[in-house]
Amino acid sequence: MRKTLSLKLLPSEAVSEPIIKQYIAQSASVTPSAVTGYNILKQSIDARGKQPWIHLSLEAFINEPYQEREPGTFTFKDVSRAKQTVIIVGAGPAGLFAALQLIESGIRPLLLERGKDVRARRRDLALLNKEGVVNPDSNYCFGEGGAGTYSDGKLYTRSSKRGDISRILQLFVHFGAEEKILYESHPHIGTNKLPHIITRMREKIVECGGLFLFEKKVIDLGLGGNRISSVKTADGHLFHGDAVILATGHSARDVFELLLQKKIGIELKPFALGVRVEHPQSLIDSAQYHCQVRGDFLPPAAYSWVQQVDGKGVFSFCMCPGGIIAPAATAPGELVVNGWSPSKRNNPYANSGIVVSIEEKDVQAFKKYGPLAAMYFQQSVEKKAFASGGGRLVAPAQRLTDFTENKFSSTLPDCSYLPGLRSVPLVDVLPSFVQQSLRQAFLDYGKKMKGYLTNEAVVVATESRTSSPVRIPRDPVSLQHPQICNLYPCGEGAGYAGGIVSAAMDGERVAKIISATYS
Repeated sequence: MRKTLSLKLLPSEAVSEPIIKQYIAQSASVTPSAVTGYNILKQSIDARGKQPWIHLSLEAFINEPYQEREPGTFTFKDVSRAKQTVIIVGAGPAGLFAALQLIESGIRPLLLERGKDVRARRRDLALLNKEGVVNPDSNYCFGEGGAGTYSDGKLYTRSSKRGDISRILQLFVHFGAEEKILYESHPHIGTNKLPHIITRMREKIVECGGLFLFEKKVIDLGLGGNRISSVKTADGHLFHGDAVILATGHSARDVFELLLQKKIGIELKPFALGVRVEHPQSLIDSAQYHCQVRGDFLPPAAYSWVQQVDGKGVFSFCMCPGGIIAPAATAPGELVVNGWSPSKRNNPYANSGIVVSIEEKDVQAFKKYGPLAAMYFQQSVEKKAFASGGGRLVAPAQRLTDFTENKFSSTLPDCSYLPGLRSVPLVDVLPSFVQQSLRQAFLDYGKKMKGYLTNEAVVVATESRTSSPVRIPRDPVSLQHPQICNLYPCGEGAGYAGGIVSAAMDGERVAKIISATYS
């Protein structure tokens, strides 16, 4: 028989198959030899007490042959001679998963990516980190796989209403991700592994007859009536398709400006801006696991928090245990930081974005830019951070306690940020309401998490690419732009997703709508 069970285990027990089988046998009142195997359905850590526990939900096989978890099944068709071609602008998760869904539906995708493939992109990231040289089309935000490829590969989302999360994770496994992402409460692939998976997705798209073109920056849209008739790239090429999926990501400012210039409706969208805070990982482990030294069977600890400070939302964003702070600027003269972790999360630091919600009322000084007001506000803070750092992507920074007390930091702790830090009072960098909200939030959270508020931690400015500051409107049913019937805004850049999984689901959703239209 098959039995679904829930077990509460010590971390050392949760990694031992014989011990797990013993617990299954006890729970099912059978001998351990009767347990032929099990599949984990869900795994999470409960560290609220002094002793951390691992909670497992699993399917046990008792007195019957064990069957491994069935892999996801996908039917990728030959679309080399398909009647319809859909242009996809952007090869991030929204664009990639839209392309795979179109292929399953028998429609040919044509992907236009402004950046480079993952291998070539790596060289531009090396220049970014070592010399502070920004390639506007190949960086942490632009290139094959999008922003998530080289900035962590976190796969958790709360947006289950947007699509089938399980299918998205199954597709990642199909292309090479470890099976554990199917059951971990916070699945994570890692920056060192995600590029290989993205490469396999591209190879499948091309194998099926799809087109995948790099260094094709879209600079114009040919409009005829209420339709797009062509897409023009910076090298002068014109591309034609039956529909256009716009999946350009949250940092494609030139695309937002192009839409405004073409009088295609866009809207200001709230986003969040703040800093990235880095602690020694051992300090976060001690606070979260209530121990002096983290045991061998526990992963590096994370944290998450949300609160209100005088009506402003302040929250952690993209927390990276065992991680690294990276330069994520997309243009010279701007400074943006983000975080990532390798699959083992084995670096000595823990970093997280701590950001403040930015509403339309907060960007009134930029109202002359209309729907781009929040975007230009965002850019102004990034330029100030760059100038304060002194150039070459050196980041302005302050010790955490010094920041809350508005004191200059005479020295800074070691930090994972490769371009380096410069001690700067962040009151000179951040908008006053942002730094005031952050200061109070740090003081409040320091009372809740022992050891968090410390000068061993460093505050680095500025974390500003949390989401798109612009929304491209679309009909809630047809998912088309209200003015352009064959234009489908999609993913983070359009304002309909917030991470790899939600962007992938949105890409699939748009592709399914297009497929239904043409079928």
